[in-house]
Amino acid sequence: MAQLRCENVALGYEAKVILEGLHFTVYPGDYLCIVGENGSGKSTLLKTVLGLKSPLKGTIETGDGLKQNEIGYLPQQTAVQRDFPASVKEIVLSGCQGRCGMRPFYNRQEKRLAEENIRKMGIESLQNRCYRELSGGQQQRVLLARALCATRKMLLLDEPVSGLDPRVTAEMYRLIWELNQKDNITVIMISHDIAAALTYATHILHIGRDLFFGTKNEYLQSETGKLFSGQEGGVEK
Repeated sequence: MAQLRCENVALGYEAKVILEGLHFTVYPGDYLCIVGENGSGKSTLLKTVLGLKSPLKGTIETGDGLKQNEIGYLPQQTAVQRDFPASVKEIVLSGCQGRCGMRPFYNRQEKRLAEENIRKMGIESLQNRCYRELSGGQQQRVLLARALCATRKMLLLDEPVSGLDPRVTAEMYRLIWELNQKDNITVIMISHDIAAALTYATHILHIGRDLFFGTKNEYLQSETGKLFSGQEGGVEK
């Protein structure tokens, strides 16, 4: 059963369409990379999947028992967010807010879940540190642990390696791949790194002037894929 189905969707702002005719389906365990030109609507699509925006047209539906408030989300960080004055443990635990309902406190199970995800991300030694004192790579691990507290099924990641150095980028890609392979968490990730997308993804969604959705191999065989992957004289972007 599909976890996410997008049918004939149009996206935009105040009736101004920036993307239309979008169709794709995501199944449990998929690793979907969303690629394409800047300003093509990639981040808007993730916000629409989360229910933070409404599509101008078409439908986006979840299935396989997945609810919108059970999707983990790692957005692009702003400068203000990077300077947030809270402890690592507090930020990770805040990922459980969707589980609390009307309760004004976290229960024992939610605290254990936060501890488990802190261990999974290898940041036990940082849990009492102030978030704004951490390096960019450490902050991304904290936010990934937070996103995991919201879900056991699907993660939405908006350029999770942006601004990181090559070594930390490789570590982050490895962590995400392990969550997909070992924990069977479906990954939907926006990326400008075509090489990494073609290394890790099972499926590619290319949006922009041309729309493409299919497996990684199908993308490589398509004209759009050949252009963006640097084949046949194209320039990698």
